[in-house]
Amino acid sequence: MTVPEVVAEPFARVRPKITGRNAHFWQGGADGRLRLLRCQSCGTYLHPPTAACWSCRSLHVVPEVLSGRGVVYAYTINHYRWLPDMEPPYVVAEVELVEQEGLRLMTNIVECPLDQVRTGMEVEVVFAQHGDVYIPLFRPVTAA
Repeated sequence: MTVPEVVAEPFARVRPKITGRNAHFWQGGADGRLRLLRCQSCGTYLHPPTAACWSCRSLHVVPEVLSGRGVVYAYTINHYRWLPDMEPPYVVAEVELVEQEGLRLMTNIVECPLDQVRTGMEVEVVFAQHGDVYIPLFRPVTAA
């Protein structure tokens, strides 16, 4: 079993509601691996989680492990305090995963100075643990 890389965060997060449909995503980081649903009929990755494939309508969708690699598709630097414990500034990013064009996660970029975040930057997943929830975050590939 892979030991997860867990990063420390300076703020608490709002706990997501864990369900049978999304537990693979929110708790999959316990073994250091990013998981998303994938249609077993056509191979399409599905995120956010859904009961049926939106490509071929198959109901045969199961969680699969991804590489955890991607590129920053878009980002912004947040300077507003939305929650009392989330001290700005921090990067909110949309990361496109290498497994499928258009497969993107809304996340944060960590372990990178704010002025060095770039669209197209190669990133890899790390996890922030909050109890039994593992939040997928991304850092520059060169940070490892």
